[in-house]
Amino acid sequence: MTLKSTLSALALIAASPALADCGSVTFSDVGWTDITTTTSATKHVLTALGYDVEVKILSVPVTFAALESDDVDVFLGNWMPAQAGAIGPYIESGEIESVGVNLTGTKYTLAVPAYTYDKGLKSYADIAKFRDSLDGKIYGIEPGNEGNGYLVSLTEENTHGLEGFEIIESSEQGMLAQVKRAVKKNEDVVFLGWEPHPMNANFELKYLPGGEDFFGGEGVVETVTRKGYAAECPNVGTFLSNLKFSLPMENAIMGQILDDGMDPDEATMAWLKANGDVLDTWLAGVTTKDGDEGLPAVKAALGL
Repeated sequence: MTLKSTLSALALIAASPALADCGSVTFSDVGWTDITTTTSATKHVLTALGYDVEVKILSVPVTFAALESDDVDVFLGNWMPAQAGAIGPYIESGEIESVGVNLTGTKYTLAVPAYTYDKGLKSYADIAKFRDSLDGKIYGIEPGNEGNGYLVSLTEENTHGLEGFEIIESSEQGMLAQVKRAVKKNEDVVFLGWEPHPMNANFELKYLPGGEDFFGGEGVVETVTRKGYAAECPNVGTFLSNLKFSLPMENAIMGQILDDGMDPDEATMAWLKANGDVLDTWLAGVTTKDGDEGLPAVKAALGL
């Protein structure tokens, strides 16, 4: 064999998906309770299959950059169409790939308490009329979030007369703590709301029309990966494409985490043990890391 052919053979071996380092999987969790929930449930199953799982807490923009640089393998929280602008360039360049929708029927836009809605704040166009009672503030979530960026653009462009409004960037928990204080005092407040989330059960909310050009109507959540991941690691890729969550599932688990103070890993493990039938779908065609049948191995590991 010539030196040239030897080098070519080594290059092919090095590029072989079968020899890719697929024994560990790195996820991004952007700190939203719904993504913490789905990531935790997924981690339990992958761990039971024999994989090492790492979860990094990153913002959305850093998540997309980390997927591009191959520092993260998987992100379960690509909310669409709200994140279309942020992820679009990465999808177009092929640096991030979507492996499927994991949740349908989502909502994500500005919301108000029902009593504020009943006073007449029924759309984005009405917010400016309530400037004084809102103290000129709109509450968003973590800094760098594309939803916050859209709201800031509305104030900068004076869309709906929102010039001068302050977008308060906080965390999910910080924003909802402010909402809770306002509701307790029956004060007006406008904030970023979404479903699935127990806020929909804890507060009587109304979602405002007017932001459809960015947030859309009902949306979906996609599972996305770094470039080539599903091809390199086809067993995990099959599992990820099988993953389908539901609004009732996420609302139930998130309620235990946020309302009952339950640890996310404990809450998701309890849900999996009580709803083991979901594994039949999730693990169709999936093996353990070592190639054994996946479903019985996971059920045994979870005590089902």
